Amino acid sequence: MKQDISKIQQKKIEELISKGKRMDGRHAHEFRKIEAEINVINKAEGSARVKFGESEVLVGVKLNVGEPYTDSPDEGTLVTSAELLPMASEEFESGPPKIDAIEVARLVDRGIRESSFIDFKKLCIKEGELVWNIFIDIYPINWDGNLIDAAAFGAILALKSAYMPKLTEKDKVDFGNLSNKRLPLTENVPITITVNKIGKSFILDTTAAEEKAICSQLTFAVSKGDDKELHINALQKNGDALTEEEIFEMIDLGMRESKRFFDLFEKITEKKEKKE
Repeated sequence: MKQDISKIQQKKIEELISKGKRMDGRHAHEFRKIEAEINVINKAEGSARVKFGESEVLVGVKLNVGEPYTDSPDEGTLVTSAELLPMASEEFESGPPKIDAIEVARLVDRGIRESSFIDFKKLCIKEGELVWNIFIDIYPINWDGNLIDAAAFGAILALKSAYMPKLTEKDKVDFGNLSNKRLPLTENVPITITVNKIGKSFILDTTAAEEKAICSQLTFAVSKGDDKELHINALQKNGDALTEEEIFEMIDLGMRESKRFFDLFEKITEKKEKKE
């Protein structure tokens, strides 16, 4: 979602960040205020609303049944999509999903899939015939940068909050009639973190203005394994080339800062479960 920026604006942002300052007063590695709540969409099986500063995104999870893929006859399926609508930003356009929307959906999907957060085999109803299909829909309400991290966090919260709908005797989904059974999830919660390079500095949680000055970006999803250590499940680089030293520095920064999101995820989901 990087837009054109003048050389004067680019230099101004780079100089400010090189001095350890940002336009909103944060330091380079500081996230904006994060707010999150789950079960905010009545007609979805699971949902979440996440705010990173002024960036706000809604994520809904819907379930249906269908035939499995031929190469995985005993596993359910996952489809992730994102819609970047003009109501969220004047920089978004109506119409079919463009490359930015496709990239957001792909990064969120990959982090969930590669971490094995969903136990797809437990979504099988009749091997080779019928499985559960999970659909994750991402809708930015307001965009002020860092959509990828906000959308990914909303997606795992929405999945965690979801309940399976009931099936009729003919194996049709009884929409609106939920069971007391949750999605089959594992302990491998994926946290997605994007580290950005502006000038020679690395920063987290960019605003829309800062994103115009990004020269390189590294997005990766990490999860805690059985050994309680952090493991990288997916990684993508955008922008200019990075040295090996820069890549490892960015990874170290992102993995260190990801710990707060594991704590926040547990806090939000445990609070909801206690209420229930």
